[in-house]
Amino acid sequence: MTHLNIALWGVLPYLALTVLVAGTAWRYRYDRFGFTTRSSQLHESRLLRVGGPLFHYALFLVIGGHVTGLLVPEAVTQRLHVSEEMYHASALAMGGAAGIAAVTGLGILLVRRLRTPAVRGATSRIDRAVYPLLVLVLLAGLTATATSASNPYDYRLGVSVRFRSLFALDPDVNAMADAPLVYQLHALLAMSLFAAWPFSRLIHAFTAPVGYLVRPYVVYRSRARSTPYRHPAAGVRPVEKRHVPR
Repeated sequence: MTHLNIALWGVLPYLALTVLVAGTAWRYRYDRFGFTTRSSQLHESRLLRVGGPLFHYALFLVIGGHVTGLLVPEAVTQRLHVSEEMYHASALAMGGAAGIAAVTGLGILLVRRLRTPAVRGATSRIDRAVYPLLVLVLLAGLTATATSASNPYDYRLGVSVRFRSLFALDPDVNAMADAPLVYQLHALLAMSLFAAWPFSRLIHAFTAPVGYLVRPYVVYRSRARSTPYRHPAAGVRPVEKRHVPR
C-alpha cells in the first residue's frame, strides 16, 4: 500500500464529500438566488425539449444503476435467486442503454449551448469546466460498462466493497488500487465532479420541487354562471333629497 493509493482512495473521497456539503451550504447561505438552473428556455426551446428530458431521465437510470451496483451486496441478489449471469447481463443492457441515452442528451444540450449566442453568453466559467468533466465521467462509466462484458473483473467484489467501506470510515484502499484503470479513472473524475458541483449550475439538482408532491390541494371557488355579477354598490339606491321647511 503506497502513500499515493492512501491519498487517492482513502483521503480524497472524504475531501470531495466535505467540499460538496460545505460548498452547498455556503451557496445556499450567500447565493440563494443563484441556487437555480438559470433557465434559458426563452432563448431556444426546440433542442431543449429533446435533450433536456433525454439527459435527465437517462441520468436517473444511471444513478439507480450505481446505487444498485455499489450499495447492494452480492449476497442480497443471491438470496433473491438472481444469478450473477442474469445480473451482469441486465446491468450491461440497461446500464449501456442508459449511458448512451445520457451522453446523447448531454451532447444535444451542449450543441444547443454552443449554437445559441444568448445561451452561450450566459454560461459561467465554472460551467465551461464542468461540462467537459461531466462528459468524461459519463464516457468513462460507459467504457467500464462495455468492457465488463469481456473483462473477468467483478466490480461487485472490488469497487463496490471499497465504496461501502467509506461509510464505515474504514476505506478499503486495496480494493480500489487493484481495480482496472478505467474504474479508477471513473472514480477520480466523479470525485472531481462532486467537488465542483456546488459552484456550478449542477446545484439545481438540490432544488427539485419535491414539496409539490405533498402540498395540500388548492381549492378554487367560482360563481354560478346563472348568477350575473353585480357590483356591491349596484343595489344601493341613491338617497332622495326632500325639501324640509324650516
